Amino acid sequence: MRDLLPWLGLYRRHKGLLILGIILAIVTLLASIGLLTLSGWFLSASALAGVSGLYTFNYMLPAAGVRGAAIIRTAGRYFERLVSHDATFRVLKNLRVTTFSSLLPLSPTGRASIRQGDLLNRLVADVDTLDHLYLRVISPLIGALMVIIVVTFALSWLDLHIALTLGAILLFTLLLLPPLFYRAGKPAGEAITVQRGVYRQRLTDWLQGHAELTIFGASERYRRALDDSETHWNDAQRRQSELSALSQSMMLLLTALAVLTMLWMASSSVGGNRAPGALIALFVFCAMACFEALAPVSGAFQHLGQVASAAQRLSQITGQQPDVTFPSQSAPAVHQASLDIRDLSFCYPGHSEPVLRDITLHVQAGQRVVILGQTGCGKSTLLQLITRSWDPQHGEILLGDNPLKYFDEATLRASTSVVPQRPHLFSATLRDNLLLANPAASDDMLREVLEKTGLQALLDNDGLNGWIGEGGRQLSGGEARRMGIARALLHDAPLVLLDEPTEGLDAETERQIINLLMENTRGKTLLMVTHRLQGLAAFDHIIVMDNGEIIEQGNHAALLEKQGRYYQFRQRLSPMIAS
Repeated sequence: MRDLLPWLGLYRRHKGLLILGIILAIVTLLASIGLLTLSGWFLSASALAGVSGLYTFNYMLPAAGVRGAAIIRTAGRYFERLVSHDATFRVLKNLRVTTFSSLLPLSPTGRASIRQGDLLNRLVADVDTLDHLYLRVISPLIGALMVIIVVTFALSWLDLHIALTLGAILLFTLLLLPPLFYRAGKPAGEAITVQRGVYRQRLTDWLQGHAELTIFGASERYRRALDDSETHWNDAQRRQSELSALSQSMMLLLTALAVLTMLWMASSSVGGNRAPGALIALFVFCAMACFEALAPVSGAFQHLGQVASAAQRLSQITGQQPDVTFPSQSAPAVHQASLDIRDLSFCYPGHSEPVLRDITLHVQAGQRVVILGQTGCGKSTLLQLITRSWDPQHGEILLGDNPLKYFDEATLRASTSVVPQRPHLFSATLRDNLLLANPAASDDMLREVLEKTGLQALLDNDGLNGWIGEGGRQLSGGEARRMGIARALLHDAPLVLLDEPTEGLDAETERQIINLLMENTRGKTLLMVTHRLQGLAAFDHIIVMDNGEIIEQGNHAALLEKQGRYYQFRQRLSPMIAS
């Protein structure tokens, strides 16, 4: 239950609407009770008055009260639904924004602990579950309590003893059933939340990897695991449905006992009157109406365990502290991006072996640098440190004349264009995916950059309105990388970071992309990580890394000369080694 406290604070932002919704709910409940109570008394009194009462019994005033209560109940129900759901949707918006805002600053390590399907389930289904807290718990509970107080006070004017008896029965029901069914429904609610996450995670994995699972003959096995998780989820839902039926049965039983009690007590006397007549119906129908108002409360607390479990899962995201924090005040934006890397060492969290060791590097503004090395030598990690995905344990990186930690996130992102190894493409149009890099870009600019990167074929069918699909599955790996390059060209930042941008391209396309990058990054600082050796002569500086260290650096001609001397030395040395 303590996991709910941080989320309750978000409700305060819309407390006006939430309080208004509760007030309208109370008014609606009281109007419903008044309508049934007054109708029961009016019909009984009219029957007792008979034909002779046409001139002595006041039909008009009770009839007006019945119509008034009916109108208030209808209007109150409409506006209560309108206000409470509007407030709930606003709260859900804040819940999603808060959850996503807490997730966004986390390093890749913090996000890697939660799988993609489970993360999506928490952002969508678990946040949706939290709306039960107001609609099914807080509002019905406060409404029921106020109904008990108002009804007991109103009936006390007719008979204090009967009013207190009915109030005690209602209060006993309110205090007994919610905690009872919260305890009974907590395991089922927690199981529903967990199994729903497991099922949707497996379903997402199955859909995304269906082709690979089919090729390797694992589709049926994975489908059986998916069916098992769905069965467990359905079992938990069935147990909760059984508890809902049990709570309704208990509520009907208590309603019947309360009605019989009111009938027995009112039949003897009401307010000292030994012939109460139509007042008997008044108390009986009032008891029935009050229990109808209490009906949602017993079932609501079954969902509290589910709500608490969802809040706990969301707190696992919002409770994490980001490894990288940005200042509120930023160093000035750079227009000529020079890089100074000084004694840089870095080790991934949870690992003892460093990935980078004592890296020192100076990149002048406008210089084009390529970084070579075997897989796992720390090339991509170096680029991620420049973008502050992590902070190094030792050393620092300066952009311009200021350390990276002096820039706020918006300024740093505006100063860098990044093409990762796997550019993420959203399930949206071609235009939407490109406008992420430059929202102000015109359609002509988008078409031009697609033609430059050799992606003009994507415009053949629906043009810029063509649908990319989830993760860009309909694009090849090379096309996805060229989409990343197109974004980098649209972003127009002074520092360009490229991680394997030509991987998966044929030699001719690779040459065209290298020429395109050289042409469009004039005056900009360029760092490119690659395994491929084509086009190295176009770069001003070449760095060779191995085992987290820089082992060679220089321009193309110097490295070729050094490499030639090295092979000549190996050739002279080999006969001596053989002998």
